[in-house]
Amino acid sequence: QVQLVESGGGLVQAGDSLRLSCAASGRTFSSYTMAWFRQAPGKERESVAAIRWSNSRSNYADSVTGRFTVSRDNAKNTVFLQMNSLKPEDTAVYYCAAGFRIDTLVVPRRYAYWGQGTQVTVSS
Repeated sequence: QVQLVESGGGLVQAGDSLRLSCAASGRTFSSYTMAWFRQAPGKERESVAAIRWSNSRSNYADSVTGRFTVSRDNAKNTVFLQMNSLKPEDTAVYYCAAGFRIDTLVVPRRYAYWGQGTQVTVSS
């Protein structure tokens, strides 16, 4: 069982930065692909970024490429999402997800564990 707790959300202005953190419980964190998804009101949950368990290589949604960076610290069981140049369309609840040794990165149902979400609101 893995428990995920996100933090770092908030209200910012367009162009600002935020850093989300997701702390995971358990002793096999390094065996989990970690991902960030987001869901805006009235929209489906979408993949934002993911970082593989096997080689820490990352993938990004086209809409955030060049602005967001996902990273992980296996020693601290934590994954981060650095968000720069935020836009109003980035406004959503951001969820951290964990999938045991998965390589299919963008499909929500492949991730067995989810955090409670953290709200990010970007004003124009």
